[in-house]
Amino acid sequence: MKLSSQIKPISYLKAHAAEIVRNMGDQQEPLVITQNGEAKVVMQDIRSYEQTQETLALLKILALGNRQIETGRVTDAVDVIRNIREK
Repeated sequence: MKLSSQIKPISYLKAHAAEIVRNMGDQQEPLVITQNGEAKVVMQDIRSYEQTQETLALLKILALGNRQIETGRVTDAVDVIRNIREK
């Protein structure tokens, strides 16, 4: 993803808001909005946002699992299966 082609000043956003919103779903690329030459906001379509949130959630789960492995808080699969069958 090349953000350099998706950088617009806030004045562009003000003048073209409806067009930007209409095109966001088609482009599926974030739009960086600048104010006084400095990046201030990133806009993205709702599908991309939801996908990003799901990806972050999965990464958090993986990080938690890795921490549990590092601290020895794990159970052998054989023991887990045996406990399930006993219930």
